[in-house]
Amino acid sequence: MAREGAGLFAAFRVLGRFSGHVPHVLRYHGRHREFYLAAAVGRSVHTYSVKKLGIVAVSNTLPQDITCLAADRMLIFASYDNILHAFARNKEVVHTYEGHKAKIHLLQPFGDHVISVDVDNVLIVWNIQSEEEYLQIDFDKATFAVSALLHPSTYLNKILLGSEQGALQLWNIRSNKLLYSFPGWGLAVTTLEQAPAVDVVAVGLVSGHIIVHNIKFDETLMKFQQDWGPITAISFRTDGHPVMAAGSPVGHIALWDLEEKKLMCQMQDAHSTAVAGMSFVPGEPLLITNGADNALRVWIFDGPGGTGRILRSRMGHSAPPTKIRYHGQNGEQILSAGQDGTLQSFSTVHEKFNKSLGRGSINKKKSKKKGLKLDTMALPPITAFASEVAHQSDWDGIIACHQGYITCTTWNYQKTSMGAHKLRPEEFSKHKPIDIYATAVDITSCGNFAVIGMSTGQIDVYNMQSGIHRGRYGKEKAHEGAVRGVAVDGLNQLVITAGSEGFIKFWKFKTKDLVYSTELSSSPSGILLHRDSGILGIAFDDFTISVLDIETRKIVRTFSGHHGRINDMAFSPDGRWLITSSMDCSIKTWDLPSGCLIDCFLVDSAAVSLTMSPTGDFLASAHVDDLGIYLWSNRSLYSLVSLRPLPADYEPSLVTLPSTCPMQDVDVSGDEEPCDEMIEYVSPEQLGEQLVTLSLLPESRWKNLLNLDFIKKKNKPREPPKVPKSAPFFIPTVPGLIPRYVPPEEENDTQSKVVNLGVLAQKSDFYIHLEEALSTNKYKAPLDLLKSLGPSNIEIELRGLAPEGGGSMEVMLSFLRMIGMMLNKKYNFELAQAYLALFLKLHLKILSSEPKLLEELSKLSMQLEETWIHLQGLFNQSLCVLTYMKSALL
Repeated sequence: MAREGAGLFAAFRVLGRFSGHVPHVLRYHGRHREFYLAAAVGRSVHTYSVKKLGIVAVSNTLPQDITCLAADRMLIFASYDNILHAFARNKEVVHTYEGHKAKIHLLQPFGDHVISVDVDNVLIVWNIQSEEEYLQIDFDKATFAVSALLHPSTYLNKILLGSEQGALQLWNIRSNKLLYSFPGWGLAVTTLEQAPAVDVVAVGLVSGHIIVHNIKFDETLMKFQQDWGPITAISFRTDGHPVMAAGSPVGHIALWDLEEKKLMCQMQDAHSTAVAGMSFVPGEPLLITNGADNALRVWIFDGPGGTGRILRSRMGHSAPPTKIRYHGQNGEQILSAGQDGTLQSFSTVHEKFNKSLGRGSINKKKSKKKGLKLDTMALPPITAFASEVAHQSDWDGIIACHQGYITCTTWNYQKTSMGAHKLRPEEFSKHKPIDIYATAVDITSCGNFAVIGMSTGQIDVYNMQSGIHRGRYGKEKAHEGAVRGVAVDGLNQLVITAGSEGFIKFWKFKTKDLVYSTELSSSPSGILLHRDSGILGIAFDDFTISVLDIETRKIVRTFSGHHGRINDMAFSPDGRWLITSSMDCSIKTWDLPSGCLIDCFLVDSAAVSLTMSPTGDFLASAHVDDLGIYLWSNRSLYSLVSLRPLPADYEPSLVTLPSTCPMQDVDVSGDEEPCDEMIEYVSPEQLGEQLVTLSLLPESRWKNLLNLDFIKKKNKPREPPKVPKSAPFFIPTVPGLIPRYVPPEEENDTQSKVVNLGVLAQKSDFYIHLEEALSTNKYKAPLDLLKSLGPSNIEIELRGLAPEGGGSMEVMLSFLRMIGMMLNKKYNFELAQAYLALFLKLHLKILSSEPKLLEELSKLSMQLEETWIHLQGLFNQSLCVLTYMKSALL
């Protein structure tokens, strides 16, 4: 039974995805008078305004990752594999063009048509509106393999094609004729770009040469060469400065002065991967670049020397994140450490609040001098970190340990940079051993101390403000094996450590004394402490999870069910759920009070890290080989979600990862029959025959029955009521809680001045029902009638049971039997007490003089006593257990 969309977590959106290897497209919106750039991110297209680099639109997702992107005035064209789609309004697919047999790798919008070229060298011209093929040209791969495509401006119906063999061809698409062949330069053409001058085209070659060529006269005007490999992108400035920019596969940008015909300057490490797309904003000194390093950058050329500086940028991790944790208590920032060596902070509110704390470096000054590619001072990626906000404005609040590295680094969230201290044991201050490294870190809740565990088993404490070593746990080392996890409790009383040899140890934080040690069933792979509740989650190498209560130091829960290494764990803020992710690609939620699995779903790639928001609204996950951080909304906060244990044969469904725009929570209940476990529970009238059940009537209906005389006296008017001068027209009603209109014949009777004695002797409904019950022994009808009446009417009905009120001894007996039935069945318990008390108050004289009634009363008395004794026993038992729980467990 799969229940996609009906689990505990619903896909919400992805953070930190901005760009891929596909070149961006620059568009101008005439009505808005603004430039927008479209970038392909995974399966969707993001549209950003160039002015603020804020995201303005996200397209619907395609079935596969986008591999090619182009745009004209109205539509954005995106292709995956051999299918081409056109997006309108930056969002929905309005056209689909199917006809290619191989993967499309070049696109060129062309008036009312769009041209696409696939890797098998088939060029198809499509009519945009009718989605039909206008023309198809097959090129021979051996002689002319198409590698670049351009429509030269002012050349009507013509396109210029570049080839891997080096030759260029000019074709008239309308007449399907080859107009001219350019011999080329004997090197593969990688890119073609229109220059600001008519007839002039820049040709980028695989050798790093750029040829500025006049295609009208087949003349080369200029030749440039860069030394960083093939040309990946070319763009020209159009704001009055004759400058051409060229991108390279290593991320450098070269700027050429076209008047002086020489290299003007270089922008090294503009991206850490190849520059995928470059475009100067027409008429402005702005250059937009994007790359596969997940970065979009806008450069402004306003300084001396013609070089650009970053004006605006949006960037995420250029290599997959390995560890993510929520930072602070507001649930708005997620700290993320990636394989690219950087530590970044992503905002769940808006991208403009994202921060990059930079790369770890042994010596920052030397790193800056050497640049990104030649940096020998860079630290390896962060494997574990801990952060605290308590003193983050006074000193560093983040401690991190690096892959295979002995030194732990501190980071400053406020300054968004690496911190002041490098923490490592004093004995290794002169030399750094290769085989000893830090494995686990934690920071105290006050932000003053960092606890660091090493691969040798030793655990040290450092002061975060000064970086001074404050002691070590154990004489030489705390554990025989490598430290797999350290945790400090919320009050700095205890430090809990786990070693690969299979021991969990509890230490006094200040005195460093060992308090308690216990051997685990298997070697732990990691621990996680929920400080507020004192619950410790332990993941084992045999794929099981245990939960340990640090107060009693006993394992209170054990969970098994994962079939791969447990990568990470997260507690819900209230400590009720433990969420775990494993290499078996599942994310499971365990309910700690009941000890059951309550939610499980599968993802395409395993989640390497999990973190739950301190406010409980989102679960965030980072995945294998994925640059994004994915948010899952907690559906139990805003809809009815079953938290019942999953059945043993439950098969989790595969859930697609969230896209960039927030997803609407799909309500699946409309088209499918409702899940049996979600049918709303209706409470029966009585849960069990042994239980005493109260009625659901408000207290006002029964509590004041004995005090009616006093209430009537209190409510007596001081003056006689004044008769209104002209009474308004109204339909007469019978007095009572439920309004009923007087039948016409009764109305006629009330008009008569002569008193009808027959009316006075009339029997009430309640009286008739009690009479009937004497023979049938069914008392439900009279009881329901009493329950519907108000206190005054109940008194009138009970008064009418006595002989002087028009009643009889049989009916009084019947009433007492009704009370007996209520006590017997133990339901409407408080009503039975109230009705019996009023009955005794009204008719005590008659009851004492009638032997039949006295006999019935003595039975009732015994029943009452038995019920009260039973109730009292239960009350005493509950109070006793509660008192014990309060006093004994403190």
